[in-house]
Amino acid sequence: MRTLRWLRSTAASAVVAAASLGAFGGGEAAAQGKQLTLCWAAWDPANALVELGKDFTKQSGIEMKYEFVPWTSYADRFLNELNSHGKLCDLIIGDSQWIGGAAENKWYVKLNDFFDKEKISMDDFVPATVVGYSQWPKNTPNYWALPAMADAVGWTYRKDWFSRPEIQSAFKAKYGRDLAPPKTYDELKQVAEFFQGREIDGKKVYGAYIFTERGSEGITMGVTNVLYNYGFAYDNPKKPYQMQAIVNSADAAKGLEFYKELYKCCTAPGMTNAYMQEGLDAFKSGQVAMQMNWFAFFPGLYKDPNVGGDKIGFFVNPAGPNGHFTQLGGQGISVVATSDHKDDALAYIKWFAQPAVQQKWWQIGGYSALKAVVDAPDFPKSAAFAPQFLESMGIVKDFWAEPSYAQLLLDMQKRVHDYVVADKGTSQQALDLLVKDWTKVFKEQGKEVASQ
Repeated sequence: MRTLRWLRSTAASAVVAAASLGAFGGGEAAAQGKQLTLCWAAWDPANALVELGKDFTKQSGIEMKYEFVPWTSYADRFLNELNSHGKLCDLIIGDSQWIGGAAENKWYVKLNDFFDKEKISMDDFVPATVVGYSQWPKNTPNYWALPAMADAVGWTYRKDWFSRPEIQSAFKAKYGRDLAPPKTYDELKQVAEFFQGREIDGKKVYGAYIFTERGSEGITMGVTNVLYNYGFAYDNPKKPYQMQAIVNSADAAKGLEFYKELYKCCTAPGMTNAYMQEGLDAFKSGQVAMQMNWFAFFPGLYKDPNVGGDKIGFFVNPAGPNGHFTQLGGQGISVVATSDHKDDALAYIKWFAQPAVQQKWWQIGGYSALKAVVDAPDFPKSAAFAPQFLESMGIVKDFWAEPSYAQLLLDMQKRVHDYVVADKGTSQQALDLLVKDWTKVFKEQGKEVASQ
């Protein structure tokens, strides 16, 4: 995702430093005096976007400036900017959860007429990204963003460890099957248990890294990957906001129990409040056999001199007993309604939507959502993680995108963390309390909440 991501990264500081230099562009842009400011988070894909934007400046004469802030400040910084009707951002790559509030509060320019005029069709983009990043209300042809950065939760594993003959033999002797990237959560737990506490190259290692962070969104973005596959849903699709026996179904409770079991049996000590960066650190330092994280980080991991290349492998979020899904991440790009440069901002979106630009975006470190890129015959061979990314984007689900999403998210963070990490109550009690929390939020918003 995502909103309120907590990322402490050296790459982030590099981007902030670059952004603080101001303009990126040539003499033609300076001569014309036109410029746009694009706001996003400070991370590796933002570096790629700066490089990509140089082509826009050459073609249009419009100078690009960037306001990139670390994920720790991303939501607070830009939601405050939007809510105060500020003029800092002409373009913003906003989180998927912001769409509902941005549309209803008129923070973004509605793009339907522009798309029609420029013959930009949302049918040309991966469906899940259109629903997740662009539409409000969901599943209606009302568009407030162009899919910009496709993302989902995937897994990395130590391919070099998995391939060692002595490890393979030990695993087969214990479980009666070959050691391989897990396809189900039961298999994932077996593999994690097998590696937990094992000594490899003279070092004690651990089975798996999973999200547990409480303050923003981390544990929710982790546990949903299991919950979806056990049958959890946010509400009844035939009765909006009917959550009883959906959010807190017996199957959903089993999924929450599984996540706690995985946390207790097979993770490194001290990972009680950990999210993206902690997972990257654990994997890069050789602590864990498997790591849950966002695909956005996989290009950097693949290039890592210690754990990348032939040492790293990738797999899709495993299936559960009642489904096969993964958590959607990523963002869309929008024109800020208070911008004084809307026409130029729309010109950027028109340029960014071009197939050639989207192809280069993928090649230099971004994640395109354009079908012409990801459905191309050679796409699966274009990166070591491309096949897993493509499969994942076909099975994604996302959190609420309601204007009240922030409270809904914090409610889930508390209930899930209290159960999984703090050992409070049962899984069923945690989800029952979550239904009460969410019911209160929706009723305060004037929503009609059906019981069953």
